[in-house]
Amino acid sequence: MSVPEQKPAETPVAGQTISAADDAIPASATGVLTIDLDALAANWRKLEKTAVPAECAGVIKADAYGCGIPQVARTLAAAGCKTFFVATLAEAKVARSALPDTAALYVLDGFFQNTGDDYAAINCRPVIGDLNELAEWDMFCRRTGWKGGAAIHVDTGMNRLGLSPIDAQGMIPRIQSGDHGITLVMSHLASAEQINSPSNARQLATFREVASVFTGVPAALAASSGIFLGASFQFDMVRPGAALYGVNPTPEADNPMQPVAEIKARIVQLRDVARGDAVGYGGTWTARRPTKIAILSAGYADGYFRAASSNDGTRGADVIIAGQRCPVAGRISMDLIAVDVTELPPKAARRGHFATLLGEGITVDELAHHFGTIGYEVLTNLGRRYHRIYKGGAAPAES
Repeated sequence: MSVPEQKPAETPVAGQTISAADDAIPASATGVLTIDLDALAANWRKLEKTAVPAECAGVIKADAYGCGIPQVARTLAAAGCKTFFVATLAEAKVARSALPDTAALYVLDGFFQNTGDDYAAINCRPVIGDLNELAEWDMFCRRTGWKGGAAIHVDTGMNRLGLSPIDAQGMIPRIQSGDHGITLVMSHLASAEQINSPSNARQLATFREVASVFTGVPAALAASSGIFLGASFQFDMVRPGAALYGVNPTPEADNPMQPVAEIKARIVQLRDVARGDAVGYGGTWTARRPTKIAILSAGYADGYFRAASSNDGTRGADVIIAGQRCPVAGRISMDLIAVDVTELPPKAARRGHFATLLGEGITVDELAHHFGTIGYEVLTNLGRRYHRIYKGGAAPAES
């Protein structure tokens, strides 16, 4: 009986990472989103240290900025976070299932009539920003005897949500009565990322006056960027969101946060394009030399915005293949990205290998620049087709 010939093991090309983690990725996976939960926890601890003695909460709305509410909630709770914010009641239900019963959970978008039982069922608190909401909440609490508490949001100059400062002043008799049911008073800065914006000082002054009315009630003004405006903005609690996930909260300086998300897309095909031939929809990018193109299995359906495309006059975004930056070639389509890999060593780009779209030095803020947006929108648009891997933290290895 003949013995099948044993093929020699493939030798990794310089710069091409082949790891045990790659072996765990299903062969059918066209892209991989890796969430570093240890980096997330480290970011929270850094923000907590920056804000001492204020409490550091965690904002986990929008599916924890695309990173997964259950995994992020468990990780932050294990790191020591005791207060969490979501946007909607539906998000609160997901978060509560992952959090300790003792964790405080606030819903930022406010209270809707006839939803009181839903709040009570999962022990979460509305952030009330309107006198009608407050009346409806009070009616529910009187009818049921619910003592779960609520936050009051005061508008100090953003003109989005919140009671007016005059309405807040009108709550003085209630606060003085003692049994007021208010567990937090908060506001939101409109221009916190702009260190020298005069609106920051105006909002701070207004909020100080409001907070003084709410005697004995914890106060919170600063979100991610506001934390770095200094101790006067930190009050009793800070509530970072985007900074937890690696977005730079200090865009006028180096990013103090660690990257949390990494995205890779599989190379599905390699093509030789003759000089003068066009690539992609509309033929907006033309090969200026004999060119090798790699086609990646991701696109704007996966949150890689079409705005990062290139044309004959403008360079678009880069990806990393075999440790080197390679430019996008032509328009990004729904499911595919064409990349110029001509400068790579022979066989450095191979069908089935992965290219890095986010990570290895490509930051979420760099992608946001190419997308014509902000890091928040990049993260909250992460596609659902990626195979997800959670690294470290308090979560299963894969989801």
